[in-house]
Amino acid sequence: MSQTLLLPRWLLTMKPGEPVLDNHALLMDGERIAAVGPRAELLAQYPQAERVELPEQILIPGLINGHAHSAMTLLRGVADDVPLMDWLQNHIWPLEKKWVSEDWTYLGSKLAAAEGLRSGTTYINDMYFFPTAMARAAVDSGVRAAVSMNVIDFPTGYASGPDDYIAKGIAAYEQYKGESLLDWTSAPHAPYTVSDETFIKLRDLAEKLDIQMHCHIHETAGEVEDGIKAHGVRPIERLDKLGLFNERMIAVHMVHLNEAEIELMAKKGVHLVHNPNSNLKLASGVMPLKALEAAGVNTILGTDGAASNNRLDMFGEIRSAALLAKGITGDPTVASARTALEMATIRAAKAMGRGDDLGSLEVGKLADVVAVSLDSIECQPVYNAAAQLVYVAGREQVSNVWVGGRQVLRERQPTTIDVPALLAEVRDVVGRMQAG
Repeated sequence: MSQTLLLPRWLLTMKPGEPVLDNHALLMDGERIAAVGPRAELLAQYPQAERVELPEQILIPGLINGHAHSAMTLLRGVADDVPLMDWLQNHIWPLEKKWVSEDWTYLGSKLAAAEGLRSGTTYINDMYFFPTAMARAAVDSGVRAAVSMNVIDFPTGYASGPDDYIAKGIAAYEQYKGESLLDWTSAPHAPYTVSDETFIKLRDLAEKLDIQMHCHIHETAGEVEDGIKAHGVRPIERLDKLGLFNERMIAVHMVHLNEAEIELMAKKGVHLVHNPNSNLKLASGVMPLKALEAAGVNTILGTDGAASNNRLDMFGEIRSAALLAKGITGDPTVASARTALEMATIRAAKAMGRGDDLGSLEVGKLADVVAVSLDSIECQPVYNAAAQLVYVAGREQVSNVWVGGRQVLRERQPTTIDVPALLAEVRDVVGRMQAG
């Protein structure tokens, strides 16, 4: 196997309790991390390894996007400045019904993968129709993805009803289940689009296949109110009675929570995905991060889709999460820089069931590594490199990315994607959409 020695100015492993390391190096051997140690020691120990000098750069683990609708890059900006249900019912769903297909989904997902790589994202927890398209786009782009077996109770251009969605999801899973870059999730869309019967089927499917679940829950106050009207209880209580909440559940948004619900999430080991920028843009509210942290809930970060964010920028989510939590609580100690970075790395790996081999730069783990340059005017001087990543640096500072030891971004250019050809195809498809 080929060995590559990365030689940065700083190294942030995200190993619990370990600070930023100065003048350290990281050795990749094939797809895994073989050594982390002082620069001089590793240079002497591995003289035959290929050397990659990264002056004034910091190495971090690949960022994990805890919730995305990748294909919706093709709907970026189609319906801004409207509330969630208006956005969904009057804009997004009609467009999806008309345009979404296998090829459309593949193209949008590949565009999302390219954007993600340029912001240091090496793993995408996706939720969308046509899972084979997302699977192909991830593999072709060299990124990791959790592909969803996405289900809603009404027909779309993808499937005729819940059983059809499930059957097609299982078929996609069977087709790609040996692919090392892919994980799978059982993905009921939301309490307001999925029946009790379908939730139970998807719960049982997750248990049978030993995969995670992925669901939007308590995104808006209106969703909670409508849930009470329809079922007599808040959506979380309804789903708890159905046995949905355990360590498999990745609950997205979770903006409107009471004290008892926060305690329940902690007790059941549910993972929560904070989508600060999407929730702000849709005026859905702000996740109560301070209370969740105090309760010990594993909370991670996601971008949501490009139609509601409109950026697939994990550095933006990291910064927003840290600042929002401070601003709404009046407590500057909430969501420290370290905490915000954990939410996009080691905590997210745990949520995806991948804590043993992703989320930190440790020997034996997969070599998903991101280099961030701190040598620009905007990033100087550097007193605390970890804090600099949260409060100063942006996705524009991401220089190089490796996934499983394979370089997929070199000096900000994807190595696996023909970007001019991709953008030409995007412009062609969008032109046809705009023409009606």
